[in-house]
Amino acid sequence: MLSNPFLFWMLRWLPAGLASWLGGWLSVHVARRRMKLRDARARANLAILRPDLSQPEREAMLTRRWINVGRTLAELANVDRLVNDAHVRVIDKAGYDAVLDGPGPMIAFTCHLGNWDLLAAHIKWSTDRPGLGVYEDPEDPRIAAQLRKARSSYMGEAIGGEGAARGVLKHLTQKDRATLYILADERRERQVWFPTFGRPLPPSGNLSIALRLARKVGARILPFYLLRTQGPHFDLHWHPPLDPGALSDEAIVAALDAYLGRACLAHADQWLALHDMDLTAEGHRPPCDFAPDRG
Repeated sequence: MLSNPFLFWMLRWLPAGLASWLGGWLSVHVARRRMKLRDARARANLAILRPDLSQPEREAMLTRRWINVGRTLAELANVDRLVNDAHVRVIDKAGYDAVLDGPGPMIAFTCHLGNWDLLAAHIKWSTDRPGLGVYEDPEDPRIAAQLRKARSSYMGEAIGGEGAARGVLKHLTQKDRATLYILADERRERQVWFPTFGRPLPPSGNLSIALRLARKVGARILPFYLLRTQGPHFDLHWHPPLDPGALSDEAIVAALDAYLGRACLAHADQWLALHDMDLTAEGHRPPCDFAPDRG
């Protein structure tokens, strides 16, 4: 969808609900058949992470996952029409608003759950905090260009590539009550290193960056995620901010891992990174006594 300008244009002009549905249909009936390796990897990982489910239950979850992937991509064309209370319901909105209205810098920390681009747009829409998102361009330059164009209408500032670290630090230190949006389950070395799912993995990647930045600038870390409920409608879930001034790195990592890890397990049908990891690889299979707590 992102590599086809005409299709993207058509999705923009369709009603948002119909565009979302069409994206899900195309994902299941076209994209899934072309991405057999990713589908197989997701199936193998889901069997390891959710042994409590029967094979038919896991297959149904995988199908719902492809629907969510397609809907999410299609919704990129209409994010500005979805960023409102009619499409996003915040769990404990009063508490969430109080957190956003608080002082000091904040790092908004999440995973590729539900519609993560809509989540980035929603936090920008919800607060007067200056926002910054960190991104990494896809390898295909056409998709990268279309993605930048789509996100420019709702993400505000975004940064990536060389100089990103300096830009992020400048943003957090020179703008009052600045917010940084970070996705923690990025793919590196053909793996996803967070959540750990009981694997003995040290903090690295975006998680390590968030911890260092939080301590350097005194930023609180806000764990949150957005889950699709039905069609282009979502619930925003959040965890009370984690304060590096009161908690050790180990305690913060454990809290993030538990909160977001449970969400990824319970809602694997909405977790993109399920196909980006190989839990059968040495050092990445959860321990035998790993008991998934789905919350």
